[in-house]
Amino acid sequence: MSGSLRRACAALLVAATAALSLAGCAGDAATGTDTLTVGFVVDPSWAQIPVAQQGGIFTRHGVTVRVVNFSTGVQALQALQGGQVDITTAADVPTASALAKSGDLRVVADGSRWTGSRIVARRGIENLNQLAGKKIGTPLGTSAAYFAAKALAGAGVEAELVQVAPATITTAISKGDVDAVSIFQPYQTQAIEVLGGDAVELDVTADPYRQHSLYLAQAGVAQQKAATFRKFFDAIAEAGTALAEHDAAAVAAVADATKLAPALVEKVLREFDFTLQLRPELAGELDTLARWARSKNYLDPAVPAADYPRLLDASALPRS
Repeated sequence: MSGSLRRACAALLVAATAALSLAGCAGDAATGTDTLTVGFVVDPSWAQIPVAQQGGIFTRHGVTVRVVNFSTGVQALQALQGGQVDITTAADVPTASALAKSGDLRVVADGSRWTGSRIVARRGIENLNQLAGKKIGTPLGTSAAYFAAKALAGAGVEAELVQVAPATITTAISKGDVDAVSIFQPYQTQAIEVLGGDAVELDVTADPYRQHSLYLAQAGVAQQKAATFRKFFDAIAEAGTALAEHDAAAVAAVADATKLAPALVEKVLREFDFTLQLRPELAGELDTLARWARSKNYLDPAVPAADYPRLLDASALPRS
């Protein structure tokens, strides 16, 4: 069996397992207009969710939230498209492709922005040019892969991007299976820590990439549960304020949800802008990401371009 076929089968298995385990939750969610089932990619990018859940913020805003964990945005988007969750989280790169393939999805919020992407190399590689001909581990088709490809193209460097799952990034770089890694948080900081004095953070200053951490829903569900969505995002906005203030209880909630050390979580959270928003210019950025995905065959070139401005729905966000 080829590697691509094995990955496809694994993805189908994950999706099927998620569907079986979530079906009961989604059915309960449909019976109460103030109840939502939310897919959470276990990542500090969407730290507002555990903060609001553990801090009782959802309850204060009159919404019951059932949180279902996923390891990647691709899996979470599969659950959303299957009707197993009401809202899900996903980064901008997989979102751009998902929106192109399904006109029923909507981006309903931009939860955070992160400009801390880095390529982390082993000592002996001191700049991007020295990556020529080397292997860079990254989850292909993700924001981390896009950042690496963009950085290499900008420097005129040809290197090989190889598939490495987030959970095995630290093993791959520490054992020397790859020469460098491009990965989102918190795995980036973990890779730096595992290498210790041998870690080199390569300087990528030209045209920095800003990762958007998004919330998505099916259009019909967003309309049907509009009032509940507004309560949900009122709570998310309040949680974002606690994160911006570096509240100790908020840090503890994220550490508990992600199973990471509080000191590491506190360091990582300071890199994010958790202001809840959904600006029109996001549409252009999603179109750029979709074009890149097509160029790498992560998105079938036969899939037509999406009308991204139409797919942004800010109606549930708090009025400023």
